[in-house]
Amino acid sequence: MTDLAAILSRIGARIAEASDRGRVADYIPELAHVDPARFGIAVALPSGDVLTAGDAETGFSIQSISKVFTLALALGRLGDTLWRRVGREPSGFAFNSILQLETERGIPRNPFINAGALVVTDAILAGHPPREVLGEILRFIRTASGDERITIDRAVARSESETGHRNRALAHFMAAQGNMVNPVERTLGTYFHQCAIEMSCVQLAKAGRFLAGFDKMIAPSRVRRINALMLTCGHYDASGDFAWRVGLPGKSGVGGGILAVAPGRASVAVWSPGLNAQGNSKLGTEAMEMLAREAGWSVFG
Repeated sequence: MTDLAAILSRIGARIAEASDRGRVADYIPELAHVDPARFGIAVALPSGDVLTAGDAETGFSIQSISKVFTLALALGRLGDTLWRRVGREPSGFAFNSILQLETERGIPRNPFINAGALVVTDAILAGHPPREVLGEILRFIRTASGDERITIDRAVARSESETGHRNRALAHFMAAQGNMVNPVERTLGTYFHQCAIEMSCVQLAKAGRFLAGFDKMIAPSRVRRINALMLTCGHYDASGDFAWRVGLPGKSGVGGGILAVAPGRASVAVWSPGLNAQGNSKLGTEAMEMLAREAGWSVFG
């Protein structure tokens, strides 16, 4: 039987020794101050147990990991009509690139690049007040994790709003192409706040249980589709590399977090604030590779 506690202990020790820890997302001023030495990992199991190592109880900004939860909400509300506004293919470009939007008439390649996530947020707004929709997102995440303490870090949201010029460019370009329904600033404000949700590795691993098939919050067919998109698009232009190295569906965020699932086995959250060149957690990716290898977890057998 695999000794997961021992594996996590070895991973924590290995990560603690790493000298190159990547670079924090300093283009968001509130994230520039996060200590790159921090590291946490949590593994939620079908039994309900959660195994941890490092700073697994420390909160961090989940950023783009929030896109998994808003996609689940959007599919629940809109079903397959969502795919009229956003694609399902890997982009091969950076998460905040505008290049493909110009050649593909304002239709983002997938829901996990920033342009696609803005469309998803715009879709679930559907004319409702942002406060109401943000409350719905929080309720979904709190229910998924079984933790009512999860909140939005208002300072991070404000920091993103003040510096989110590229996201504004993406949103206005899509509006010009007829792919934004709500006022652009309303969608952007909602998006900045959803990205500023703060969670610990323990909370995030628990929240991912429905994607691992433990909790039946949404239909299994929808879980399969979300997992497929996480595998092919969840790490932007490094999604293929993550699939090759780790072999599990995963979604990263520039706060340094990664949520990954081994279907039927575990939901895993890892956090290391330093990013690699593609905007994914450098040591978090290495930790996930070690865990998947030593535990023998891969969707490819």
